[in-house]
Amino acid sequence: MLAGGRGKAGGIKVAKTPKEAQAVAKSILGMTLSTHQTAGQGIKVDSVLVEGAAKIEKEYYFSVVLDRQSASPVVVASGQGGMEIETLAEEKPEAILRVPVDVDAGLPAYAARRLAFAMGVPADKAGEFSRMARALCRVFLDYDLSLLEINPLALTSKGLAALDAKIVADDNALFRHPDLAKLVDHESSALEKAAKKAGISYVGLDGNIGCMVNGAGLAMATMDTIGLAGGTPANFLDVGGSADEERVTKAFTIILKDPKVQAVLVNIFGGIVKCDVIAGGILAALKRVKIRVPLVVRLQGTNVDKGNELLARSGVKLIQADDLWGAAQKAVAAAKGAKGAA
Repeated sequence: MLAGGRGKAGGIKVAKTPKEAQAVAKSILGMTLSTHQTAGQGIKVDSVLVEGAAKIEKEYYFSVVLDRQSASPVVVASGQGGMEIETLAEEKPEAILRVPVDVDAGLPAYAARRLAFAMGVPADKAGEFSRMARALCRVFLDYDLSLLEINPLALTSKGLAALDAKIVADDNALFRHPDLAKLVDHESSALEKAAKKAGISYVGLDGNIGCMVNGAGLAMATMDTIGLAGGTPANFLDVGGSADEERVTKAFTIILKDPKVQAVLVNIFGGIVKCDVIAGGILAALKRVKIRVPLVVRLQGTNVDKGNELLARSGVKLIQADDLWGAAQKAVAAAKGAKGAA
């Protein structure tokens, strides 16, 4: 499962014999784990990784992340790694070290050596640590990662070893890394995989109001407004700048496959694509997709009057709104009405 905290949740166990390992693996397979990183959701375990145990002399923490404030990668490291790294960051922030990484040159050798000594790495292992740290920074840069975390980075009798790793690649850069794009996606839901295949940005959430929006910023604002109106969004969905019939149809299909959805809010800004063209695409899509829940549509932008008139004259059962706040309120009320009727 792609989440931290597996050990505390009972998902990591030690076995001393092959027979014991087999029994432990059987007990883990099929179990549902919920950790502090799964947002309260249980994730079913469908595979087990078997690793040789290591005799740890010292645990360190090492990661490379994107620092949005400085717009550059940064190494975040500590001489105290392991399961309680989050607690350490809260209680002893001075124990967390930060070193900037140059996007072209990577981590300089002198900076890696300084980091080794600051972390308390033994002097005879400083060279090994420096080579490892610089190589990890190179991997981060070369593969367009947003996170590379080694915890613990362990000192053993054989030297330094990365005993656990978490790597997050930027989806927007996967076209440069076909080897990463081919990896099996164990994290996304079936709907998220279908949306990805259709070229639509979609993330499933826990609410009951489906959202179809063009533009990531507008989609986030729409979700926030639904929350302010007392509702909860069922998804983030950015249908893209060219909301034509085909894309709208695919978006409706994906949203309505979520059984939690009890109302759909379409919030489209007509910029590059005019509102009357968008309205025509929505109506054409509704002929191909059966809407089983209330539909609220709010259009704004170029030719908005023509678009709204087209929707009003269509005879299609939908709820029109002039602004986002009104649209969110109508969507929340429609979802509550649908829930009460059910």
